[in-house]
Amino acid sequence: MSALRDALSDLPDAVFADLLESETSYLLVLDLPGVTAETAELRVEKGRLVVEARRDKRLPAEFDYVREERPLFLDAEVPLPPDAVADEAEASMERGTLEIRLPKREAASERTIPITTDGDGDDDEDASSAHRKTSGDDA
Repeated sequence: MSALRDALSDLPDAVFADLLESETSYLLVLDLPGVTAETAELRVEKGRLVVEARRDKRLPAEFDYVREERPLFLDAEVPLPPDAVADEAEASMERGTLEIRLPKREAASERTIPITTDGDGDDDEDASSAHRKTSGDDA
């Protein structure tokens, strides 16, 4: 998860993010002012979470920009934690806040793994007998 934490610190200044973790999932919260569910795209590519968003910036007709520092497009890409299940991720957007829930893969339960032989017991015994017979002939 440290790769994800490091990537969040490298997000553009216009994106504020929180990362929360429970026993069963991660919750990534991104503040994307001016962005709606319709103007955002969220996908997983090659083990990375990709967020592409466009702000809705309405300029009143009687005004001109003197200074513009809020970018129109916001792109962010962060690595998924290795135990996150991207196929079961869920996202919601409310008032410019994007919440992404990434469930964690359940740890494999403890169990004994049986070990089998290459063949059934009769074949192995026949092979051993044949080996003993040829070994005796050579002596």
